[in-house]
Amino acid sequence: MYRADGPEHLRCVGETEFFVGQAAMGASGKYTRARVAAGIVAFADLTLGDRTRETLEAHITAGNGRVKGIRQNGKWDPDPVVRGNGLPGRPGLYLDSDFGRGLNILTSLGLAFDASIFHPQLPEVTTMARTHPDARIVVIHSGTPVGFGHYAGKDDEVYANWLAGMKDLAACPNVHIKLGGLLIFLARFDFTKRAKPPSSLELATMWRPYIEPCIELFGADRCMATANFPVDKAGVPYGTVWNMFKRITEGCSADEKRRIYGETARQVYRLNLAD
Repeated sequence: MYRADGPEHLRCVGETEFFVGQAAMGASGKYTRARVAAGIVAFADLTLGDRTRETLEAHITAGNGRVKGIRQNGKWDPDPVVRGNGLPGRPGLYLDSDFGRGLNILTSLGLAFDASIFHPQLPEVTTMARTHPDARIVVIHSGTPVGFGHYAGKDDEVYANWLAGMKDLAACPNVHIKLGGLLIFLARFDFTKRAKPPSSLELATMWRPYIEPCIELFGADRCMATANFPVDKAGVPYGTVWNMFKRITEGCSADEKRRIYGETARQVYRLNLAD
């Protein structure tokens, strides 16, 4: 839904305009009772200097109070199979000085930053967080441990590297974690060959080693449960993901669950939602 014309750096604002339209449809009550797009995490290229500020301000204006953050993809890996054909990042993007200036602009405007990386890049996020202690940083997809391509068959090594990276990152108080989103990159099952999707119990068994440590390391006030739909729809139904989270958080207190399932996201993204 990018704009079809206009300055290249402002075309991404079309996505915000689209979701504000979806929010208006939801608010009409004709289609849903859900509060659609109460918070929008948009895209902007933070390496463009003055044009970065222009893009961010255009998103904020178009969002009418709904734009709460920006995500710029930093995913990169030397294996082209892992990188894929989407919009891969580039090596060291989050350590680039131009990116750092853009992150400072974003922070000054009161926005959060969603970091999208593969697990070997966790040290880059740690450095970024330490260099920009005032930035509110959210690492998506539990730090994205990768289990295919040249990581296939290296589960123990991947887990050890991921856990070490997450332990260092947890020492940065300005970093938060979006739990879940492990389906595509972790590759713990081949949903193209199974007769049926995994149950919530099977999913909890596969994902618990990556979700529980996040809660233990970062605490409930820095973790938020996410469904990652419609992407995860390729392998599991929507309800299965939430039942998986219920299984994994069964031992959490009521207050911890309140934070993981809502309050942390409200605070990090500064959502003004009535109960």
